[in-house]
Amino acid sequence: MSLLAPAASARPRAAEPTPSAEDVARSEQQVRERAAEVGRTKAKLAQADGELDRLAVAAAAAVERYNGERLALQRSQQARGDALARMAAANERLEETRAGLASLAAQLYRNNTGYDQISSALVGDGGPQGFMDRAAMAEMLVKRRAEMVSRVEASRNVADIFRRQAEKALAEQQAATQRAEEARRSAQDAVARQQESVHRIEAEKQRLEHSLGAAQARSTRLKRARERASEKARAHKAHVTFARPGRPGTEGPSTSAARGAIAVRAALKWLGTPYSWGGGTTAGPSYGIAHGAGIRGFDCSGLAMYAWHKAGVTLDHWTGTQWTSGPHIPIDSLRPGDLVFFAKNTSDPATIHHVGIYVGEGQMVEAPYTGGHVRIASIHRGDLIGATRPSG
Repeated sequence: MSLLAPAASARPRAAEPTPSAEDVARSEQQVRERAAEVGRTKAKLAQADGELDRLAVAAAAAVERYNGERLALQRSQQARGDALARMAAANERLEETRAGLASLAAQLYRNNTGYDQISSALVGDGGPQGFMDRAAMAEMLVKRRAEMVSRVEASRNVADIFRRQAEKALAEQQAATQRAEEARRSAQDAVARQQESVHRIEAEKQRLEHSLGAAQARSTRLKRARERASEKARAHKAHVTFARPGRPGTEGPSTSAARGAIAVRAALKWLGTPYSWGGGTTAGPSYGIAHGAGIRGFDCSGLAMYAWHKAGVTLDHWTGTQWTSGPHIPIDSLRPGDLVFFAKNTSDPATIHHVGIYVGEGQMVEAPYTGGHVRIASIHRGDLIGATRPSG
């Protein structure tokens, strides 16, 4: 048996079967199917990213529309208050004029007792001369009465004008209140859809990325990590660039360029601050409204308003009036502090939905959208409509 063992072990193994043409074809088909699946998955990922961008734009547009209606409501309330004050003053003048007219009528009666003129001339006080004196006085009082009647009528007309203005202002206020409420509901719905979709799409993206395979998923994670690191590097560079209070160095503190640098430094101070719908005052981040009610932070126009207030320029909390707060600047002539705007229709400023503060080298500091944080980002987007340099 020992002699047979080596011989047995020396026998060659059975060769693995050669793949048939059908096996090769099946394998190649699996490769093609896998490649097609990877391609479809990548397309779904791109579509998901695009949907997030679209929803963020829709929500931002709704929020800024509400900011505009809220500003209109404040102004209509002020206009009504002014009209009511003018109406009250006009009514007071009317009453004063009426009182003067009543006093004049009493004086006229005292100077003309009601006797017929012949009797007054013969037996009245002072005789004929007294009568002449009283007649002259009566004529003067009659003229004054006519003037005061005219003044009463004019005062009444003025009071009526201011009353109609107050009624119109009230109607405008009621309409503005309704528009603001509609805009608020619209914005709430848009933000709710955005947030719901963010969670849904992020979960879908994770599932899709997993289906791409470990290598593809790792590559995606590395790419995103690299993007985050790049954003941090840009933020650090902007901090370093604008850390020196005197920038730009050769210009005095009252120049437009110096004010722009101040605005940039003020905005950079709040990098990482949460986005809060309606958040931001001239004093800094604040609790917002609706979805921002529990979040202390800024929305895009709130951040711009705060930053430029630090530079001594007053802006409204709305992209609509921020767009017209100064001269429009060509994109190739931007300097730090300029406000850059984004619109759904880049030929129509009425569709502006977002604003950022330019920091240089094609970058801006912005409060992007609900769920995001104040960050450094590129201005080079398809919805860039133009820029404004606020002036005080």
